[in-house]
Amino acid sequence: MLFPCDEILIVDYDSQDATLEIAREYGARVLPAKPGISYSDSVRGDWIFAIDPRESITESLAASLFEWKVEGIPENIRAFSMYRRDETLEGWLSNPIAQTRLVRADWNRWAGNFPETDTSAVALEGHLLHFVFP
Repeated sequence: MLFPCDEILIVDYDSQDATLEIAREYGARVLPAKPGISYSDSVRGDWIFAIDPRESITESLAASLFEWKVEGIPENIRAFSMYRRDETLEGWLSNPIAQTRLVRADWNRWAGNFPETDTSAVALEGHLLHFVFP
């Protein structure tokens, strides 16, 4: 769940399953994907937390997100990173490279749907969980 988030914005790339219905049940705002469009302009908050539809967050990452919201963030911090664990046939595999996923809304360095890696990003405790199997 994304309880620490103030808004959930789904950019839909013509999903054919129940994604949109489920997203709306949780109060998400859904926008249809359009080539060449930057959706960062559609965000109402100050931060963007970019995740893949097959990702979720651990309780410890949720706690980290709540903590930084309550404490406030210095203006010089532009991005946060987190580590990802990937589901495999053998179990969960930890990725040793932190991924920049939480950025200020005016972030302008994107690699596809995700922020470019920023080595100065502050690493948060907890993990993103990337599911492969339904």
